[in-house]
Amino acid sequence: MKALRIPLTVGALVWLAACSSGAPKAPDLAPVTPIMSTRLAWTAQVGATLPGQRPLAVSGGVLLANAAGVLRELDANTGAVRWQADLGIGLNTGAGSDGNTAAVVSQGNELIAVRAGARAWSQRLPAPSYTPPLVAGERVFVLTADRSVLAFDASTGARLWASNRPADPLVLRHPGALLAVGDTLVAGVGGRVQGFDPNNGRQRWSAALATPRGTNEVERLVDVVGPVARLGTQVCARAYGAAIGCVDASTGAVQWSKTSTGLMGLAGNDTAVFGADSNGRVRAWARQDGRELWSMDRLALRSLTAPLAVGRVLVIADDKGLVHVLSREDGSDMARLSTDASGAAAEPVLSGNALVVQTRNGGVFAWLPE
Repeated sequence: MKALRIPLTVGALVWLAACSSGAPKAPDLAPVTPIMSTRLAWTAQVGATLPGQRPLAVSGGVLLANAAGVLRELDANTGAVRWQADLGIGLNTGAGSDGNTAAVVSQGNELIAVRAGARAWSQRLPAPSYTPPLVAGERVFVLTADRSVLAFDASTGARLWASNRPADPLVLRHPGALLAVGDTLVAGVGGRVQGFDPNNGRQRWSAALATPRGTNEVERLVDVVGPVARLGTQVCARAYGAAIGCVDASTGAVQWSKTSTGLMGLAGNDTAVFGADSNGRVRAWARQDGRELWSMDRLALRSLTAPLAVGRVLVIADDKGLVHVLSREDGSDMARLSTDASGAAAEPVLSGNALVVQTRNGGVFAWLPE
């Protein structure tokens, strides 16, 4: 009998945990005296957005997708529309792009490539995907929810190769890890980070961040989630609800791993890796060995995105419509910004000097430093 693959959203699993624990209300936050000055440069409305549909920074702009199938590339400094394409079909993922070809996956399991604002080609996928496609090296790479990795020619859409693994009963409806590190394609497959030859799909190495444990399929769900914190060949990632760790993508060696209950991905700089626990505690770990540097629980009981690490700050958004600008040194408040009450659809992004957040109601907010 074919395995029944039931997609569970991160939100659904948080809701299940909340129902079982009584879910106390998040405490009110004290006012913040800004230490750094920003200004709201522009706002836009792009339509209702599914959780996990990430904005993408590209060539001084930001590429946005909504649930209804509209793609827009906006100028990051002004919000002006560079191009727009209405695909007329609901989307599961945000967009991937190399600046020439953009690619998304529809709710009907269709990989769609867009070029010059128009549909270029499409291909049917064997399973749903919730991870933005990776467009690199004149190819489009896709990670599907059944943990398969596929490659297509970016010009023609021809399928080049596929790497498959046995399907699991449950899949996580959340963006996974898919990136290029040198000449290796790196993907999160279950609780492992795996390296592939992008030319033929041959697996080069496999590194376990977490091993499925538990008495039921929900407890055994340990998919690697995005985004990841990459520095050179070091890739630091989170296995959903189980662990974080760093892998050398040139050899597949696990450099360190730590137990962690977080649900969202990581960010990092040259010395540290940052992330949030499922209870809203924000943490920093030493990139070299995983030693905890600091933790902060002022945002406890809030549903937080993955963070963005930029310069001397860490930026993280919540489900109440707030964007928290924190010191990367100790997590202290440096500023607090507001979007709308629907909360962020995904982690903040930086394009040029613009900090951009897209909300679930489709609001796009961009701030520039004073």
